[in-house]
Amino acid sequence: MTTVDEQGRPEPPLDGDETTTLLGFLDFHRATLAWKCAGLDAAALRATHPPSTMTLGGLLKHLAYVEDNWFSHVLTGRSRMAPFDAIDWAATPDWDWDSAAHDTPDQLRELWADAVERARAAVTGALADGDLGQRARRTRLDGSTPSLRWILVHMIEEYSRHNGHADLLRESIDGRTGE
Repeated sequence: MTTVDEQGRPEPPLDGDETTTLLGFLDFHRATLAWKCAGLDAAALRATHPPSTMTLGGLLKHLAYVEDNWFSHVLTGRSRMAPFDAIDWAATPDWDWDSAAHDTPDQLRELWADAVERARAAVTGALADGDLGQRARRTRLDGSTPSLRWILVHMIEEYSRHNGHADLLRESIDGRTGE
């Protein structure tokens, strides 16, 4: 049984196996981002905290891209989902961050939620075929091929780092704080 905290986030298990623990922490951090972005309108999702140009909307879109890239594109070898499949990333490496200002809150939340669901399905499929040590189908730019374990730990790190940004951004928007 999963325990849910006062913000609606699933608590990672205290005694789970490696896979359950990693997936538990990833879902906790996903839920933290959703909590930090909850109830905000377009202006709030576009708000910055100078000198940074980072926004909560940009975080949603960036993490949608990161979810899709690591789990669907790298792990399973599938094509990127729209809109990420049509971007010239070499010409516009910050497209996910910059273009978020043109999206509605519903579009940003839906894009992120769809990417998370696609990522969950990719992980479920991968685990049905192997364990955490299995290698991704695509190699990284440096020629290395990460394991599913590495991808999960990297995603936990990615969310942890960006949830710190989300804490500061949310507090600057409306004063709401919390872990």
